[in-house]
Amino acid sequence: MKDSYDVVIVGGGAAGLGGALALTRARRSVVVIDGGAPRNAPAEHMHNYLGREGTAPRDLLAIGREEVAGYGGEIVDGQVVEATRTDDGFRVRTAAGSEVSARMLLVTTGLVDELPDVPGVGARWGRDVLHCPYCHGWEVRDAAIGVIATSPVATHQVLMWRQWTNDLILFTHTAPDFSSEDLEKFAASGIEIVDGRVAGVEATGDRLTGVSVEGRGVIARDALVVPPRFVARSALLESLGVETAVQEMGDAVIGSYVPAGPTGETSVPGVWVAGNVTNPRAQVISAAAGGVDAGAMINAALIEQDVAARVAERRMSRLG
Repeated sequence: MKDSYDVVIVGGGAAGLGGALALTRARRSVVVIDGGAPRNAPAEHMHNYLGREGTAPRDLLAIGREEVAGYGGEIVDGQVVEATRTDDGFRVRTAAGSEVSARMLLVTTGLVDELPDVPGVGARWGRDVLHCPYCHGWEVRDAAIGVIATSPVATHQVLMWRQWTNDLILFTHTAPDFSSEDLEKFAASGIEIVDGRVAGVEATGDRLTGVSVEGRGVIARDALVVPPRFVARSALLESLGVETAVQEMGDAVIGSYVPAGPTGETSVPGVWVAGNVTNPRAQVISAAAGGVDAGAMINAALIEQDVAARVAERRMSRLG
């Protein structure tokens, strides 16, 4: 890395690379520092990305890196562990001890899916243990699907997944009692209810075969839906004084996120965010678009700084 850049981007997923592409094409000096832990790494393919439907996530990142590098952007593999404000912007330090300055920061560190404590769920996450029907519903359409209920959010989730299959079981697991209205909706939709705590996930080879329920044995299923907690990777942002908030759905807390303006500006001037760190619902294409929006607005903010500096310089020269 050089000593300083117009923008340091922390996180090299779709949002970070989208921002880098917009900024490098605007002739800004940019370095992307990426920790190499994309949220969608377990998934074999990504979906709903117009023009790249079914592309492997790692392939999209490779394409994006090549495009950013083609416009002069730099990509560095590393973990950012500290960011501090300076008179001219920010100073960023990596785990390897490298330091670099930036006029602006774009943080696209994403989120972590915190999974229920059910044996076998983590090992199959992103393959046949799922949460988003828009990401994976088509691939398991008409299959025997189970939904593990861990909160009242399960009502929304199981009714949504009903769109993709008629063979649906709701495992009550640790969720509170459902209302009579919810139970009526389940019955009208042909959704079976199985009471009892889920003890684990059964698999044969590389294929999920069933769900083990305490006192009920193994119930055959082809795929399983679990509701993770969406926890923003916000430690770096919090160290700079950026505000965070809890993500709610109805009366349930489902995670955390970093509030931001419509183009990614945070509560701290000069610090911007894009992607899942600020929008837990963002899919790959919308995360990339959020990065592009943030990149364009960061360039606009830098232009204001540049013009102000030129005006000040002109006034000083005229006084001289």
